[in-house]
Amino acid sequence: MEYDLPFEKPLAQLHERITRLKRKEVQLKPKEREQLRQSEQKLKLRTQEIYSKLDAWQTVQVARHRDRPHAVDYLKLICDDFFELHGDRTYGDNPTIVGGPAMFDGMKVVFVCQEKGRDLQDQRRRNAGQPHPEGYRKAHRLMKQAEKFNVPVICLVDTPGASIALGDEERGQSTAIAENLYLMARLRVPIIAAIIGEGGSGGALGLAVADRVIMQEYTYYTVASPESAAVIRWREVKYASEAAETMQVSAKQLQAHKQFIDEVVSEPLGGAHRDYQVAADLLKAALVRHLHDLQTRAPDELVEQRYQKFRVMGHVGQASMA
Repeated sequence: MEYDLPFEKPLAQLHERITRLKRKEVQLKPKEREQLRQSEQKLKLRTQEIYSKLDAWQTVQVARHRDRPHAVDYLKLICDDFFELHGDRTYGDNPTIVGGPAMFDGMKVVFVCQEKGRDLQDQRRRNAGQPHPEGYRKAHRLMKQAEKFNVPVICLVDTPGASIALGDEERGQSTAIAENLYLMARLRVPIIAAIIGEGGSGGALGLAVADRVIMQEYTYYTVASPESAAVIRWREVKYASEAAETMQVSAKQLQAHKQFIDEVVSEPLGGAHRDYQVAADLLKAALVRHLHDLQTRAPDELVEQRYQKFRVMGHVGQASMA
């Protein structure tokens, strides 16, 4: 896999050298074998160094990487069984939202996920991860069913934001998202939201009013995309990197505030796109741990703690006037 992000240029050069040496295979001389070993070690060390110091905008770039695992990839890797359900029983089916019952580490759960699509055709079908109102209504229906059968809900969040086309507004986009927020605040079963890529605006929040909100290491979560915030603040999209840093959108930055998320889940060296299986194993372990903890709590306790969790977000104490 190539190193194609702007800040990965030093890694790309090392990777090219390693690839060139590996092409020789059995024809490698002892000196070249040593060069190969040293180059691989250096690549690992440089990757660790660079990825340990990513700023907010660089984290956004990793979260958007074209090869990053999507929700459907994780469903295949972490579920023992998954059965997808379709339709909102009002208008139609939105493939951007993928959800249904699953067996997960021996437990019955309902997954509700946002899926961007991989190739161009699939991206068009799934609207590049931007859900339509019927998608949020489908999610609402699935979460209500989960509550009816006393089954926990796990949401995998990965969206640049909800779709804002005229047709979506005509079909009640804002109402569909608001109804999800209202439902999730009162749902009497455990809810975990995991941000696995982009966590953009109300499109992400529509699946993230949860008992536990966790983020993979190289993901972001924000009220508006860095590009949108740059246009609002500076009237120029070129200031997106400054906007990302100002808004503190990365998982590590949000964890430092100790209000918005509950855990940062580690990723393989160089990002989740470098090793899907390792990324899935790390994500699954975190989900299982939180799920076991939440299942020990009574429904009334879950609802009250969820209320208190979101009630204090963004609270700013008053400074003394003395």
